[in-house]
Amino acid sequence: MVLYFLPECTFTKSGCRKQTTPAEPVYPISTNGEMFPWAQLRLPQSIQPLSYELTLNPDLDKMTFTGTTVITMTVRHDTKRIVLHSANLNITKATFKLGDGKATDVTVLEYKPRQQIAVKFSEELKAGQQCVLTLNYSANLSHTYDGFYNSSYSDKDGNKRVLAATQFEPLSARKAFPCFDEPSFKATFQIKISRKPDYMTLSNMPKVLSELILLYEFEKTSVKMSTYLVAFVVANFTPISKNVSETLVSVYSVPEKKEHTEYALDTACKLLEFYNSFFEIVYPLKKLDLVAIPDFLAGAMENWGLITFRETSLLVGKQSSLLEKQVVASVIAHELAHQWFGNLVTMSWWNDLWLNEGFATYMQYMSLQTGNLFLDVRFRALEKDALNSSHAVSTEVNTPEQVEEMFDSVSYEKGASILLMLNASLPGDQQFRKGIIQYLNQFSGLNTDTDNLWNSLTQLLFCSQVDVSTQHQNVSEMMSSWTSQKGFPLVTVDRKGDQVTLTQEHFLLTSDNATHTSSLWHIPVTYINDTCSLAPDCKQVFTLKTKSETLKVPQSIKWLKLNHGNTGFYIVHYGDDGWAALIDALINNVNVLTPEDRASLIHNMFALSRLGRVSFRQVLSLLNYMTNETETPPVTEALLQLNNIYRLLDKRQETDFVHLLLRNQTWDEEISVSKQELRSALLETACNLNVDSCIRQAKALFKKYVESNGTAHIPGDLQRVVFTVAAQSEESWSTLLEKYSKVSYDAEKRKMLQGLASTQDTRRIAWSGLQGNIIQTQELPLVINTVSSSFSGYLFAWDFIQENWNQLIEKFPVGSFSIQKIIKSTTSQFSTQAHLNQVQGFFSSLKERGSQMRSVQEALETIRLNQRWMDRNLPSFNEWL
Repeated sequence: MVLYFLPECTFTKSGCRKQTTPAEPVYPISTNGEMFPWAQLRLPQSIQPLSYELTLNPDLDKMTFTGTTVITMTVRHDTKRIVLHSANLNITKATFKLGDGKATDVTVLEYKPRQQIAVKFSEELKAGQQCVLTLNYSANLSHTYDGFYNSSYSDKDGNKRVLAATQFEPLSARKAFPCFDEPSFKATFQIKISRKPDYMTLSNMPKVLSELILLYEFEKTSVKMSTYLVAFVVANFTPISKNVSETLVSVYSVPEKKEHTEYALDTACKLLEFYNSFFEIVYPLKKLDLVAIPDFLAGAMENWGLITFRETSLLVGKQSSLLEKQVVASVIAHELAHQWFGNLVTMSWWNDLWLNEGFATYMQYMSLQTGNLFLDVRFRALEKDALNSSHAVSTEVNTPEQVEEMFDSVSYEKGASILLMLNASLPGDQQFRKGIIQYLNQFSGLNTDTDNLWNSLTQLLFCSQVDVSTQHQNVSEMMSSWTSQKGFPLVTVDRKGDQVTLTQEHFLLTSDNATHTSSLWHIPVTYINDTCSLAPDCKQVFTLKTKSETLKVPQSIKWLKLNHGNTGFYIVHYGDDGWAALIDALINNVNVLTPEDRASLIHNMFALSRLGRVSFRQVLSLLNYMTNETETPPVTEALLQLNNIYRLLDKRQETDFVHLLLRNQTWDEEISVSKQELRSALLETACNLNVDSCIRQAKALFKKYVESNGTAHIPGDLQRVVFTVAAQSEESWSTLLEKYSKVSYDAEKRKMLQGLASTQDTRRIAWSGLQGNIIQTQELPLVINTVSSSFSGYLFAWDFIQENWNQLIEKFPVGSFSIQKIIKSTTSQFSTQAHLNQVQGFFSSLKERGSQMRSVQEALETIRLNQRWMDRNLPSFNEWL
């Protein structure tokens, strides 16, 4: 622990005594007992690495490796110390050379709590000097999913094959080699890795030599990189390749799954060409590898030139559904976008992670035109951001756990959502694109913060617009209000004749609204009305900058619909009369609004119900129009909201609404992605509600599948519902487990696992995931999430994480997305004071093992909100059922 005295204060027995000299930090103690020369989480800025030469010698039999790291550095400010990162590395020798001088041995000090090492000097290093630090070390391959870690899989003959791969983001490059492990310390890298004869090695750059001596040497990186983007893989993988725009694109997999790589290669090539054209900056490396790792916790990782994936995120079988292909294409699009946003231009520190992830998320949906998916993730991001435990898009982070917690829906989906809103608010089709091209060119190879982005966009508009002050407000002032404060606005509509008053306030589900009354946003309010609601040019825009403003509309119009297409990140309350007019319009003609606007009304109405601004009777009044609904976005949003309530109430009762929507659904192959999404959501809901016809059809499909020994294909969008129904009987569960252990296609395997995890006998499935034998540990968050969604499982899941918390945080870092998901899964259905007390008591007892996580505060807040919803709405909902 590092202690600081309060400014101008020294504590004595009599209290605080003023002092005249500035406060000095109390430096920590190194492992050898010497004082460590640095006392902060962030590294000093006095030294800048220029290049790394890494030599690594992994031994996959002993699960160890040795290494040599040679770092060439420049001195930026006079200093007597070099401080960098190292974690779990045993440094055996260190030498230092200044300029053209002779290399001499130096002592390396280590302060383990901050994963820092240092070299102290008696004479100052002077600004402008160059120096070289060489470090030899040994280490164990990591047994978790970060750093340089070992993995394994069974080949087609059942033999265990081992491999080693890396996952360095956000703070784990230091576990593979000593380095300046912060995004702003960019440098070039030259990597050499030894190997055994039956292994191949990959890294960020193409190899240059020399397989004869079983050493792969890779070209020096032609770009400066942050350490978290360095990567290497040692495995027995098989590639397929294609040349595109002077880049060799390859997809690697275990040999048995080579036939599942063609779709990924084709998709990656098309997306690379698209991004080269869209950004007007050609991908700068000679090669781009996409590698399917059999045991990989993240969905994928954007390492420059060597993108690593879960097998389910990259491999596609010949009989896969369009929905499965869409998932793979979406992940590839996200990671390729990172080659520009994140790799070429990198955030300076993890507080601005959204500059990487928000942009990559935005581009994945924009490049593939997957509108329905993007609409859904915007709805889900609003739900998280409505909690007091949320955070600003750009927010201060000071600990490793806080860095991990930045990988959430605020950085990803909210970040993407506000970029969509900005794009929709700018004049012309290409202004946003021109702005981000300028941003990428201006900061190519550099690090940025959020202000750099807004200033770059403002400069573009300054040059292209007459009204400079307005455009400056539109970008810098408008967007700063969305990135510097948490949450989003509720816009309330009050119409009297031709006068429409719009009022904004913080949409905060927690009852203590008083704290946030000062929050204001610059809101580009879009709106349509009954005289023109479907054509693109119907949209009108009004900027709401203050607490309340008024606009004029023709007195003859019957209704207004705000936030056209839900491109804005806010919720709208129309008042009783406004809602009544919109509901009447939909009942008379469902197509008077676009499917996106209809879904937006459903989402907003449920959100306002949670806030207590509308009664649940009004929610049900809106849902009355749904018997005529045929489009995917409104139906899937309504089903999701109702399923959340069903789980909360512990009820499974059939409704006429579901029966009516099931009328036109078949169980045959469906070729439309949108209809696959609709059918999957409807049938899963129906079978969860025990609709007889759904259960019968699912059982029949599974029986046919088993009797054909897997040759009778179940359509991909129906596999999860079929396997879930099958898993409810003990005999079929055992059959499904046997199939799971043999099936090679990863998307189907994952759906089988979801079916297995929905069993009534939940204990055996969760233990299997924790032990990592039949079910890989990487799938444990999915297993717990699935177990928690069933009525027989969610209480067991909560007991399970309490009993096994220490093992869980050994597998997954505190604060990581996996831990966030586990906490949310196991607590989000609780709605009683007893469960609130249990959750609060358990996490309070953890102290440094996780008690301060933002996801814990979110869980407690959600339980309180569930209590409030039950008190307000249970009678109305029971009456409806």
